[in-house]
Amino acid sequence: MSGPVRIGGTELGRRPCIIAAGGEPELVALTRADGADCVELRADLFAHPSVDGIRAALERLRSGGRPIVLTVRAAAEGGRAMPDDRRQAIYEAGLELADAIDVEIASAALVAALVPAARRAGRTVVLSTHDFAATPARTELLARVARAFDLDADVAKVATHATSLAELQVLIDVTRGVAPASIATLAMGPMGPLSRFVLSAAGSVLTYASVGAPTAPGQMPLPELAALVQRLFPG
Repeated sequence: MSGPVRIGGTELGRRPCIIAAGGEPELVALTRADGADCVELRADLFAHPSVDGIRAALERLRSGGRPIVLTVRAAAEGGRAMPDDRRQAIYEAGLELADAIDVEIASAALVAALVPAARRAGRTVVLSTHDFAATPARTELLARVARAFDLDADVAKVATHATSLAELQVLIDVTRGVAPASIATLAMGPMGPLSRFVLSAAGSVLTYASVGAPTAPGQMPLPELAALVQRLFPG
């Protein structure tokens, strides 16, 4: 993608882009999502995810007027179990209605199929990696980020479990080592709330909030995060 990276009409990098995340139970709240710049539909968090059901949900979200990120997260990285062929079918059907897709770097076959499809559709590509047990070493995380960009990501996203300031510092170092390239970094767990504005200050272009049940440990409710971002990153 040439020029500034955007998700729909939202340009990334001017200030932290707040993404309100949720699944089927949060669909009504995502349609409203006051204070969010974008919304993320977690298709894997539907009770019975199907192509038609997710398309209907995306059409409903479009009425809210905010750009949409479609995610069908793999079970190994925090999602619910779903065959890869169904995940791919949902992603492909959603490209018409979503503004961006988020796929794990580790889902190699899906990435190989979906990145070209997203390019043809003019959609933004977020390639992500998640570690729910710990924060890996800086060198390992930088290697994952490099892999994401090698695979033609517009945004490389890193989320790790962090329980200490030392682990949060690793994420700060990774963010500063990659910025101004479009990177999103997030801590899950005890350092999650603090990470939402510390990592944004370091250069993370995306930050995530809940509108119901959190989709990751340490996620802040949307009203709280929106108020903090407005105060700390005015304009």
